[in-house]
Amino acid sequence: MTWSEMEPLLEQACWDTLYMVGWSALIAVGGGLPLGVLLVLTDRGGVLENVVVNKVVGQVVNIARSMPFIILMVALISFTRAIVGTTIGPEAAIVPLAIGAIPFYARLVETSVREVDGGLVEAVQSMGGSTWTVVRKVLLPESLPSLISSATTTIVALIGYSAMAGTVGAGGLGDLAVRYGYLRFETKLMWITVAILAVVIAIIQFAGDLAARALSHRGRSSVAPRLVLLRGGASRARKPAPAPERRAAPAEIETVEPTKVP
Repeated sequence: MTWSEMEPLLEQACWDTLYMVGWSALIAVGGGLPLGVLLVLTDRGGVLENVVVNKVVGQVVNIARSMPFIILMVALISFTRAIVGTTIGPEAAIVPLAIGAIPFYARLVETSVREVDGGLVEAVQSMGGSTWTVVRKVLLPESLPSLISSATTTIVALIGYSAMAGTVGAGGLGDLAVRYGYLRFETKLMWITVAILAVVIAIIQFAGDLAARALSHRGRSSVAPRLVLLRGGASRARKPAPAPERRAAPAEIETVEPTKVP
């Protein structure tokens, strides 16, 4: 197969892969973020402590994560047909991709949010802040760099899932590698597909790391002046007050007797 024959196939496969991964990543972040925050809030010692809800949601997430993706695709065939009207093509692959990625990202969000200092949450609550205020002003901003890294990890995993979905007619680079590279013994095309996937993953990982690093530095720079003021205030508070000056006793005035003139 010549390059002129491979080029349109590769171009269409790349667009199909980006289409599947893009939409499924958006759905996964939109569904996994509140689910992960809910797991933290309802845990023991959380703002909305509820052991029953936490256990139920946690078990659902664990079961969804433990299911292999290829089995999940087969199990969701009827659901996928009801949602998009077909079980073949990139649109059909978005449904199992998103459902498989939501619990994956939810666990990553839970880990990221748990790293937030509990003292900040207590400070907001002591000032009368509601649960929504705690989430919006403390949990999400403080864990944002870690959330960006978690989203990057999820997107990279979705690229691997999309290649696997291509084996069952979802399209994309995985479908191209199987139909032409494996079944038609086009080894050159298969290795080009592998190289494209490697480059795409490297670009996404670099962009995610760069964004997380930038947000982390910005967060530290905004907190630094407050820490300096707090340390300065604490050092002034710990510094003992100077002892009052003792006034010197008035000097005694010596009386000199007048000399007698003979």
